Order: sequence, then C-alpha cells, then structure tokens
Amino acid sequence: MWFVFAVAAATCFGFRGVLYHWTAQRPIDRNLLLLGVYLSGTIITLCINIFIQQPWSKGVWIGVFMGLSSFMANASMYRGYAVGKASIVALFTGLPPLVVVVIAYFLWNEALSTWQMSAFIIVLIGLLLIKYSHDFKLDQLKGIQWGILTMLFFGFTDVAVKQATIIGASTFPILTVMFATGSLLFGTLWTINNAKRPSMQSQVKNQNEANRHSNAELHNSWTKKKTLGWGMFVGITNVVGMILIFPAFREGITGIVSAIVAMNVAFVILYARFYLKENWSKREVSGLIMAFIGILVLRLAS
Repeated sequence: MWFVFAVAAATCFGFRGVLYHWTAQRPIDRNLLLLGVYLSGTIITLCINIFIQQPWSKGVWIGVFMGLSSFMANASMYRGYAVGKASIVALFTGLPPLVVVVIAYFLWNEALSTWQMSAFIIVLIGLLLIKYSHDFKLDQLKGIQWGILTMLFFGFTDVAVKQATIIGASTFPILTVMFATGSLLFGTLWTINNAKRPSMQSQVKNQNEANRHSNAELHNSWTKKKTLGWGMFVGITNVVGMILIFPAFREGITGIVSAIVAMNVAFVILYARFYLKENWSKREVSGLIMAFIGILVLRLAS
C-alpha cells in the first residue's frame, strides 16, 4: 500500500504545483499566499485531530523542524528564482531524493536492492531531464547556492517525516505543529516585508499617472483577503499530500518514496502542455518516459 500512498501524495503535490504555477502568473504577494497555505494546513489537521483524538506525544515536536525545513526550502527556492537563473534552481528541486537516500543510509542503514537502485537512478535521470533547461550553462551559476539550499531542506523535510514515523509520532498532531510553525514564519516574513513596502513605494513617486493607475488596478485585483483565501484553498492539496505521505514513509523505503513523490513535477509538465499549449522538447518527453519506466520498475521490485 505504501506505493499507492506515495503515488497519491505525488498527485496531490502535482495539483499544488499546477496551482502554484497558475498563481505565479498573477500579481500576488507570495508570502501572504504561503501563509494561507500553511494556515489552511494548521486548521484542517487540528480540526481532524479534534475528532480522532490522536495523542500529543513528545515526538510531535519534530514538526517544528519539519515546518522550519519546509519554510527554508520554499524561501530558498523563491529567492533563487529572484536572483538567479530559474533553470538552475529548478534543476536542484528535482534532487532531494538523492539527499534522502544518502541520509537514510547513514541514519537507518537503509540500503537499496540492485533493482531498486536501478529504478531509483532511472527516476532521478528522468526528473533531471524534465527539470534540465537548454539555457543552463556551467558558467552562469548565479543563484546556485539557493538551489543547493532548496535541495537540502526539501530533503531534510522528507527525512524528518520518516523519523517521525519511526518514533511513532501521531500524524495529525505533528502536521499541526509543522503547519503552525510554517504559518508563524511566513506570517513574520510577510509582516516584515509589508512594513517595508511604504518606503519602497516612495521611490517610485515619479512614475506617470497612467502607470500608477494601471498598477493600482492590477494589485487591487488581488486583495489581501483574496490572496490569503486563495492560499488556504491551495493549502488543501498540500495538507492532503502531507497526510498521504506519512503512511508511504511509514511502510516504504525512504529514498524510493521520496523519488516517487518528486514525480509531482510531471503534473506541471502535463498542465503546461495541454492547458497552456506549450510545446514539449524531446528532452522533456524522454524525461517523462524514463521517470514512468522507473516507477514501473519500482512497483515490480517492491
């Protein structure tokens, strides 16, 4: 069943990626959006646990680390997109399974069989082909430090989930702590940036009236209330994915589960192809085929 849970989690995270991609094309405050995503997770997991009454053991405090890692991964990813080449950062977002496999081997002595290792490598190559961009140049590595941080912290989040299942921490209490931590961090970041905004706006007073009017209409279309509400809606896909990922990590091999979940990028590629009518390159087609072959091999080997 762990394989089914992993694929289901990847599907939820894939829909989350599609919604993120759609939202990125709108004039929206990203920190407020992510605050809504984490706030939604906090409310949903807390309400569910009120009914099912899972125990709040000491192990749930690992959720603080999960929330911090998730926050750092998202913050690093967006910072990388802001200051560096998107292709470089995107490349590293496909590599957390590699980090997870290495850490799992040293922490829990989780070794992969020959078939599992072969399938893992096939999936990883497929992900890299999907993520790799034709404009990636080794001499244009600006932003690579943010890409590396993104890879590490997404990997740390997966490892923390596995550790939580090992120590027997209850799913919903630990997710409540995780999402509450993320909400606090993104809320703080949004508050700080919001406080700086008036001084930033004073630097553009010399813009003409037409541009100011146009920009006002653009920003007013996404009010704070609407942005937060949309973030909470997107958060539903995120929290369901996190709920599903727990049984996957509980029963499956850490690195394999992480690799399957990372396949959520395929949903964004499919969305871009069929909804946005973007053309597929041979590289992307090859990556998708290899990744699905790798998952099929994983299924047969499990």
